[in-house]
Parts: sequence; structure tokens; C-alpha cells
Amino acid sequence: MSETAIVIGAGIGGLASAVRLAVKGYQVTVYEANSYPGGKLSQIEHAGFRFDAGPSLFTMPEWVDELFILAGKDASGYFQYERLQEVCRYFYEDGVELTAHSDPELFAREAAEKTGVETHRVLRHLKKSAYIYDQTAHLFLNRSLHRLSSYFNLKTLSSALNLPFLRIFTSMHKANAKALDNEHLTQLFDRYATYNGSDPYRAPGILHIIPHLEFHRGAYFPVGGMYRITESIYQLARELGVQFKFDTPVTEILRNGDRVSGIRSGANSQYADIIVCNMDVAFAYERLLPGFEAPERLKEQERSSSALIFYWGIEADFPNLLLHNIFFSSDYKAEFRTIFEDSSIFNDPTVYVNISSKHNANDAPEGMENWFVMINVPAHNGQDWKDLIPVARRAILNKLSRMLKQDIEALIVTEDILDPILIEQRTSSFRGALYGTASNKRMAAFFRHPNFNRSLKGLYFCGGSVHPGGGIPLALASARIADSLIPPAKK
Repeated sequence: MSETAIVIGAGIGGLASAVRLAVKGYQVTVYEANSYPGGKLSQIEHAGFRFDAGPSLFTMPEWVDELFILAGKDASGYFQYERLQEVCRYFYEDGVELTAHSDPELFAREAAEKTGVETHRVLRHLKKSAYIYDQTAHLFLNRSLHRLSSYFNLKTLSSALNLPFLRIFTSMHKANAKALDNEHLTQLFDRYATYNGSDPYRAPGILHIIPHLEFHRGAYFPVGGMYRITESIYQLARELGVQFKFDTPVTEILRNGDRVSGIRSGANSQYADIIVCNMDVAFAYERLLPGFEAPERLKEQERSSSALIFYWGIEADFPNLLLHNIFFSSDYKAEFRTIFEDSSIFNDPTVYVNISSKHNANDAPEGMENWFVMINVPAHNGQDWKDLIPVARRAILNKLSRMLKQDIEALIVTEDILDPILIEQRTSSFRGALYGTASNKRMAAFFRHPNFNRSLKGLYFCGGSVHPGGGIPLALASARIADSLIPPAKK
């Protein structure tokens, strides 16, 4: 009989881990507190509209394909996607509109036309992003940073020697401002700090690695919407024999000496040789490992930002909007100060609007659009969200109506809301932080909690709260790294 493995949580990292463990020969059971798979990568359907509930940007699709290849399947039979030619449209309060084309040359030319920044400066800035990626991805995305063996190779030595050139000693904002010398483009590139819930005025410039994924590796849209990522991996896992227990929260990770021995769910227990925990690591220690001390650093780390999301069915069609749209704050620095220092919502927030019906017509009734409207907000820390949310909603509507020159509130025919408290409750994300810890210190992004526990053999971690971080690609990478540490099942 094969060895057994339990995965706690059916988020994207947990689903990927379940597939990998099954391929390795384990008998796998996934325990999920919700009635559905996907975690944050779920969907909402209401009044003829469909919304992807969580992550809306898709990069590195090959890391989804990889799961099917490992299982000996043709990925295209389960999952298809299209590359976006226009990645995002940016709107500024002074009337400037700028489209981020997937082709760096086109983007640089438009940036030059709209902002006056020479094309060679924009292209040089993007080339720097690719250089940082090439210098760090082999270690950061593919290996555990918490094992000495990861550092004993020539590539790692080269990266260490090049640290002064990887913008580790300056902030994202300072690096962007120096390279571009333009407020519009600096704000555009500062925004990439929000991809892992951080503050560009404090996060290290090495996070300039992120634009490379969009401009060189490409941004994509899954055919059928983002939830197809969840559906396809879930289907694959089931075909590989993975068992799923929904509406079944794990209440304790059981131990036998220095080794995990299984889990408890309510009054029931199940033995396991291996446990992979996809739950937020802070909650995993607090709720599932009673009497087991969490690492001191984990308690001290600053939480990432959270989100306030409105799902609006809009009774109109906006030809000037794309799948991804950003309406920038007039004072970006004050916005991040309000989020991270005041733990509140800025009165002029940057607004992100995602409209999947632009690519998937079935997501909204004919002549209408499904708007996923999000602003960055602080993690839950005792704020009175009942007071904050209506004020934020009014600020969002005022901003969108002003910049689009149309009364947006009058067009809303259905509405749902997701706030930090609900994010915490539905996805077991500590304090509702979307990405676990923030990367507002020089090396914070590189020293998240490891994908294993040094004191408990057989316990591994994946998902956005551990190395290498949050977002779909990094959650998939965390499953890959955890998998690299787990031996094949014994027959």
C-alpha cells in the first residue's frame, strides 16, 4: 500500500501540491473548510453576471501546464489561454491615458508620446527588470532559500556578486524615479509593489523584477475566466485519484514525537506520512499546532495589504476600457502612508477595474459588463469597516464617474462586496492580508517562512504566505519547491 499524504486547503497551492504528490505515488486527501476548491481563486455568479472573485491577472501559464505534463496529460485538453496584446490601460487625474502594450517597443513609443520620456529610457528600464529576473529567478522561484545546498552553485554566487546592481539597496520608488524622471511612469512602475501587497516607497528596488513577467513573459487570460485555472487543476487531481473532503476544516495537525502523524477534523482523525499545509502559515501555527511555538520572526513581520472589492453588474458598455484598468490616485505616497502607517483607507484611492466580459462575453448579459472594482486597503487590525466601506465606496464612485465622465452608480444593477474580514473568514488569510507578509524591508521578500518545518518531519508548507510569496505564479512555485523537498512515496 502506498504512503499517504494530506493537503490542508484546496487553494491553488494546495491543488498543485495534491497533483504533485499523486504523481509521486502518494494516496492524497485534500481537506477544505469551504464547499468549493480554489481559495481566493474562486468565482461569484449573480443575476446573470459571473465574476472571478480573487486574482485577476495571469502570468507564467507554463507553470499550470507543467502540472499536466507531470501527469502525462495534454494540458490543452483541460486548459487554454490567450496572450493579451494590451495588458492594462492607465488613467491619470490630469487626463493622461496610457496603454501598456505587451510589446515593449509599442509601450515605449506610447509612453514617449504621452509623457515625453524617451523610448530608450523606458526600454532600458524594462531591460533592467529582465536582468534582475535572470539574476534571481533560478534561486528565488525554484529553490528553498532556507537550505545551504541552494547556495552552492555558480549561478547563486554570480547573483550574490551582483547584488549592488539588483537595486536591493534602494526603494522601488527611488529606483523608478531615477530611471524615468517622470511622475506618470514612476507611478505606473511603482504600482508593481502592490502585486505582493507592499509599499513602493519602502519596498526594495529588486522588486522591479515583476514588470518583466508582464512585458517580456506576457500577461494572459484563461479561456472561460480565471476560475478555469482552479477547475482544470481540480479536474486533473481527481483523475489522479486525489480525494477531496469539502466543508471539512482541519482542527489540528497531529504529532508523534518530532514527526507529524496525521490530522484531526472535529471528532475524526486521519493518519498521514506527509502533510502539506496550504493554510496561511500564521493561522497554521495558531490553530493547528497547539503548544508548538511559531517562529519568532513570523510574529513580528508586517502584514501585506488587503483589498476591498466591489463586484458590480454594470448596465452599459465602455469601449474605452480593457480587461485591466487602473485609475490612479493623485497622491500615491499619501495613499500608501494611509494604508501602512495609518491602517486606514485613503480618501482618493487608486482604483483597479477588471472586466472579464471584455474577453468572455458570457460573463455578463448582452450590452452589460461585469466590473471587479478593487482598492488596496490595510490588513484587518480592528478597524470599523462598517464605517470605512461606505466612505470608500463613495470615493470610488466619485473618482470613476469623474474620470469616465458618466454617473457610474446609476449603472449598477447588482452588487456584492468582499472586505478584509470576509477574506480572512473565507480563505483563512491571517488578518485578511492577501499576500501574507509585506516586502517593505530589504530582504523580506527573500526570507518568508520556509516551505518546511525544521522541527517537525513530514510537515511542508505551500501557498502565498510562505516562500516565495503570493499570487498565482508564486503559489504554484511554492508547491513546486515543497515538492522538491518530499521524497517519492514508498510502495
